[in-house]
Amino acid sequence: MAETTREIERKYEATADTRLPDLTRAAGVAAVTGEGVMELDAVYYDTADLRLAADSLTLRRRTGGKDAGWHVKFPVAAGVRDEIRAPLSETLPPSLAELLRSRLRHAEVVPVVRLRSSRDVRHLRDADGTILAELSVDTVRADRLLGDGGSAAWTEIEVELAGDTDPEVLDAVEKRLGKAGIHPSDAPSKLARALDETGLAPEPRDPAETAGDSTAGAAVLAYVREQAEAVVRLDPAVRRELPDSVHQMRVACRRLRSAFKTYRKVLDRDVTDPIGDELKWLAGELGHARDQEVLDARLGEALDALPRELRHGPVRGRLRTWGNARSRAARHRALDALDSPRHLALLDALDALLADPPLRPAARKKAARVLPKAIRRDHRRLAGRMGTALALAPGHARDLALHEARKAAKRARYAADAAVPSLGKPAKRFAKRVKAVQSLLGDHQDTVVARAALDDLAHQAESAGEPSFTWGVLHARQEAAAEAQERRLPGVWKRAVAPGLRAALGR
Repeated sequence: MAETTREIERKYEATADTRLPDLTRAAGVAAVTGEGVMELDAVYYDTADLRLAADSLTLRRRTGGKDAGWHVKFPVAAGVRDEIRAPLSETLPPSLAELLRSRLRHAEVVPVVRLRSSRDVRHLRDADGTILAELSVDTVRADRLLGDGGSAAWTEIEVELAGDTDPEVLDAVEKRLGKAGIHPSDAPSKLARALDETGLAPEPRDPAETAGDSTAGAAVLAYVREQAEAVVRLDPAVRRELPDSVHQMRVACRRLRSAFKTYRKVLDRDVTDPIGDELKWLAGELGHARDQEVLDARLGEALDALPRELRHGPVRGRLRTWGNARSRAARHRALDALDSPRHLALLDALDALLADPPLRPAARKKAARVLPKAIRRDHRRLAGRMGTALALAPGHARDLALHEARKAAKRARYAADAAVPSLGKPAKRFAKRVKAVQSLLGDHQDTVVARAALDDLAHQAESAGEPSFTWGVLHARQEAAAEAQERRLPGVWKRAVAPGLRAALGR
């Protein structure tokens, strides 16, 4: 069974002659206790082309110390990583292999470097004896295992926060170390330093030749690359059930698909359409989990807001049982999609597109000329759907039309988002106005979905001999919310079609 810990640490340069200052003079530190020396032996694994290192990921098998086993580390922020551990075994545990699947694809992991460390450990404690941080002086030897052999050796100081300690402790310790002439290391990790000093550091992925390129092709490809990388990065986050990860991955799929459609004069649709179909499939498989997240939250909040006298029968229990069953089914469906060969083929197709972009003639033109035309075209499409929806009487047909308008609003907004680096404030302002329309239409669609769910809950309650009154009350409240949103819509839409909004994008 894999376990996760949040690692917050800082590294400092040292030599064999470095002497630690009195750290009890650091704010909050009352005592420093020696914990002895540990001998650690770790083999770091990666693909032959070092794709994990290129994404700042770490995979190692370590013996010695208190946490022997397999470890995967995901970067969270500067000096912060999530470490997922699995018990020691001869081969990579499946639980960790799944988290790396979007990066590894069909490639095998091989040993790339071995680090042997002699770790002299000290605990920094407060006045109550609680451990605030662990400081270690590590004497490290790195041996290259991939390709021609090479080695390196160094000494470093590592200070890692313990438990829920306030990170200000690290600032206080760093201040004392700095006064003693001990300065932060330039290397973000031991592995990064070992790869660099043994000649294995991976090359940057982003092509340098796009720097300063103001063409439409460069602008669209930069956006596509950003979203494609998000799909890869969010795969393990979804598997780990990190907050909002399903939503973010689904949005990245939709942004990619929208970009392919909006900027079809930049990228050849013969290549992008099949990829777009696969993105639609993946977003759809993820959508069940995301939609259930939103629905559970909405119905739970609605029930909480209901006066006690309007709650008849075991409504909380029924809602919880109903939601849990649907959530489990939706999660299984999402994981099945991520584990499928079809998902890996999609990731490979995105890599192939970025490696050899199917650029059309418009890609060579200035972004400032090509992108505004595409955005205005999407806005006209949105305007047509809004006109259709607003002309309909309230009811099922209008609900469907508003949902179609919402899809068009997303596409127009995403088109403008992609153009912000090239067009600046006008694109940002346009995206903000259209997002307001999209958000209101999204809230409206949530009431439509909620009403259907409440009908289902009412039928289940009646079949079980329970009162359905509460579900009917909630249904009526969702209807009222939808009516209020529809009354607001013309005013919000008027701001999104204000004179000059599209013209400001440029010709």
